[in-house]
Amino acid sequence: MRAYIGLGANLGPREATLLRAVDLLASEPGIEVLELSSFRETDPVGVTDQPRFVNGAVAVETTLSPRELLDALLRVERDLGRTRDGERWGPRTLDLDLLVFADEVVDEECLRVPHPRLHERRFALEPLAELEPDLVIPGHGAVSDLLAELH
Repeated sequence: MRAYIGLGANLGPREATLLRAVDLLASEPGIEVLELSSFRETDPVGVTDQPRFVNGAVAVETTLSPRELLDALLRVERDLGRTRDGERWGPRTLDLDLLVFADEVVDEECLRVPHPRLHERRFALEPLAELEPDLVIPGHGAVSDLLAELH
């Protein structure tokens, strides 16, 4: 299955951390990294009094289930020093989000796919559009159309 993962960091060596995360994902059984978007610097959302982020996205082919893929993302975050004891939407060394998993819609405890706020977040949609402009976000429409709707 094709899946898309959002990448973000605003603490430490941001781009190096994101590149290392992609390398670790590629070494996970059942995950093949297909393409990495360019990185872009973005303003924080939610808690705005923090450093700017570097964001991107990666397309993967996977034999894992959505839950197994999420577990792999969380494992990579932990391996690279991410802790989840800070403020929600606060500063972080690494953030890996499962944005889209094929055309599946998942609504489970701690796992919602497509990502619940994806359709309203330019910092996540722009890298997806770079990877796959015709990608359809289940329940929301094409990435290119969603981007056009944002001001």
